[in-house]
Amino acid sequence: MPEVSVILPFFNAENTLADAVESMLHQTFTSFEILLVNNNSTDKSFSIAQEFARKDSRIRLLDEPKQGVDHAMNCGLENSRGRFIARMDADDISYPERLEKQVRYLEKNPETGLVGSFVKYVSHSNGTGGFERFVRWANSFHSSEEIEMYRFMEIPVVNPTIMFRRELFEKLGGCRQGDFPEDYEMQLRYLDAGVKMTKLQEPLLEWHDYSTRLTRTDERYATEAFFRVKATYFRKWSEQNNPFHPEIWVWGAGRKTRQRANLLEKEGLKIQGFIDIVKGKTTKKTTLHFTEIPAPKDMFIVPMVMKYGARELIRKSLLERHYSEGKDFIFLA
Repeated sequence: MPEVSVILPFFNAENTLADAVESMLHQTFTSFEILLVNNNSTDKSFSIAQEFARKDSRIRLLDEPKQGVDHAMNCGLENSRGRFIARMDADDISYPERLEKQVRYLEKNPETGLVGSFVKYVSHSNGTGGFERFVRWANSFHSSEEIEMYRFMEIPVVNPTIMFRRELFEKLGGCRQGDFPEDYEMQLRYLDAGVKMTKLQEPLLEWHDYSTRLTRTDERYATEAFFRVKATYFRKWSEQNNPFHPEIWVWGAGRKTRQRANLLEKEGLKIQGFIDIVKGKTTKKTTLHFTEIPAPKDMFIVPMVMKYGARELIRKSLLERHYSEGKDFIFLA
């Protein structure tokens, strides 16, 4: 039996699939299988995958007729045999030592359930500033404590870098279907169940950003979809960690932030008021100027401002007031 099952879903990836598969075939770790999951491709992807499967017994070609990477991923999970599961995308490149380093880490650290890595970002289109900022952020932290703290900002571990223990899938399930990013929901669900995650502090994958990438074209990866799934799991987190639960104060009183904050109220959280750089910005609820924030232990603050650079300024302001991140406040943007 292979030690690692690499799940690689593909849909119309004729221009990139071969390079992605080759990068896995040239791993320094050799006990693996690659599950190529065809998801209704109409180009030459399927014939490319067939040729790889014909030449190399480590490759198994599967077909998933239900459209969507969530269905394709679950097809791979259900047919996998390895004690470790690794994820791979059809338009990325894994470095030769990726599997070896991740397997060794999980073997040496039995308390860790999932390990990812830093990534090297490769852009193939214009207007990629947001993705570049995300990669800088994702490559700026690695520990399980940081991943748990930052889980509600964005997906904490770049999905095609992950490797996790098979028992997690058997206990917690694979991808769920819905109007949300399936990879983010899965990581939040695993974190909610107490799974320890970490990242190796080096790039083990080239993350290629094409204009056709699902994160750019599928509405399930839109900003509002991320906030919907955040709201559900933040409510669960708040029950265990917010001393004032269900009461919170939201930092950010702009119209868009208030709309997103409504998702928290739908989950049963009670917004006591807003904090902003403009006092009285909204008449919907009390709005404090950020200089009026009381001492810690009087409120729990949830910053939701998405403007670039705002997070650093908000964190600095709260830390100067002796608020503790994760105890007195946590970011949802």
